[in-house]
Amino acid sequence: MVDKLLAWVEAVESDGLDVTRRVPGFHDEPLKGQCRGQRSIRLSRQWRAIYTIAADHDVQLVSVEEVTPHAY
Repeated sequence: MVDKLLAWVEAVESDGLDVTRRVPGFHDEPLKGQCRGQRSIRLSRQWRAIYTIAADHDVQLVSVEEVTPHAY
């Protein structure tokens, strides 16, 4: 799980968030309801990481808020 999170972080740093969002293996998606404004990526079938994006002029700041078991 940690390896995939680090791979995602490296991809965001090297390719940018917009490009990394389109990588099918991460299953990047916006969250709904109380979590509106957050996004998730799949680290494994069981685990996902929740992140938020803050814009500061031309810079996007990405913050991983938590790593949590995914409820199916």
